[in-house]
Amino acid sequence: MVTESDVVGKMLEGTVSCETAEELQEKIRNSPPPFRVKFGMDPSSADLHLGHAVPFRYLRRLQNMGHLIVLIIGDATAMVGDPTGRDKTRPQLSKETVDANAETYLDQMGLILDMDRVEVVRNSKWFDELTFMDSLYLCGGATVAQMLERDSFHQRYKDGTPIGLHEFLYPMMQARDSVEVRADIEVGGTDQTFNLLAGRDAMRNAGLSPQICITLPILVGIDGSMKMSKSLGNAVAFTDDPPEVYGKVMSLPDACMEEWFSIASSLSSEEQKDLLAGSPREAKARLAKDVVAQIHGLDAASVAEAEFDRVFKEKGLPDEIESSVLPVELVKDGGAWIAHVLKALGLVESTSEAKRFVNSGGVRVDGEKIEDEQARLLSGGEYVVQLGKRSFHRVQIPS
Repeated sequence: MVTESDVVGKMLEGTVSCETAEELQEKIRNSPPPFRVKFGMDPSSADLHLGHAVPFRYLRRLQNMGHLIVLIIGDATAMVGDPTGRDKTRPQLSKETVDANAETYLDQMGLILDMDRVEVVRNSKWFDELTFMDSLYLCGGATVAQMLERDSFHQRYKDGTPIGLHEFLYPMMQARDSVEVRADIEVGGTDQTFNLLAGRDAMRNAGLSPQICITLPILVGIDGSMKMSKSLGNAVAFTDDPPEVYGKVMSLPDACMEEWFSIASSLSSEEQKDLLAGSPREAKARLAKDVVAQIHGLDAASVAEAEFDRVFKEKGLPDEIESSVLPVELVKDGGAWIAHVLKALGLVESTSEAKRFVNSGGVRVDGEKIEDEQARLLSGGEYVVQLGKRSFHRVQIPS
């Protein structure tokens, strides 16, 4: 016989915290499922990444248990900008940018979630109708002292870094979302704890049963140090091609492997344990294949694995390499400087960056390492230029 405690235990597998497990058990006892599980996303950029897959996979598990996911597309809150973890005020986005970003989100979420079992709501639906007096009431949901207890606000205030008044509104807006959709549960990363708890307070103040707040771990980026973020350049995007996803995971520092297996993989704990006890290279390859399969499917993952092995184990070339003709104005005295070639191909942002890659051994031409930053590619030739481990470009140097 499955008890209420068993159901709670299953729902909280892989989570970090629950406010509170006792209330969740009571809700299961007194309020028959399905529960309305709120999850909010601000369309602040066009692409989702593997860090988002952590809550998506958890939400899919709740879907499989019969619960309804209420997805808040924060087109109103995105124009304010979540201050969580920020050391300065976020640039405010235009409505046009937010709308354009929101269009891409649902398709990408559908890679993991069953979108037929998702209730999608934009929070502009209620915030566009708010009067000034309504906004004042919203502000009354917290004190300045409470806001300044937040790590990001506290540090910015201590450092004398400006804090916009509109930033204080963000958690109050997220809390209002919970009231509007009558959430039973809200799910978010550990960095969202303050905002989730604000939702509990707002629901109590509105005479509603407070939502249960469940937090999930946050995935570190492929740099191994910072939270995964597109703006930090350490993300594995849902829109990345399968070989690129595979290669990015293979570039992970070994020290991150246990965390990534635990948070980002779909493998059983027994499989994870066995892989981590063996060869780091084989474990990372299995992780990379699993991550690609989650986003693009198993067939694409197998192809990406084979291509990576051919390129890096067998020293072959990718099946598809972008080709270009170097602008003729860069060809002088019978050739082109390698730094100018790299910049023209868009592989680096500046010639000084190109020289740093050359001096660190990160540039190859036709498979041969370039060790001289003054090296030239001769006119009339066609070359395969490689930057780092994953970037290839075929270039023709005009005569």
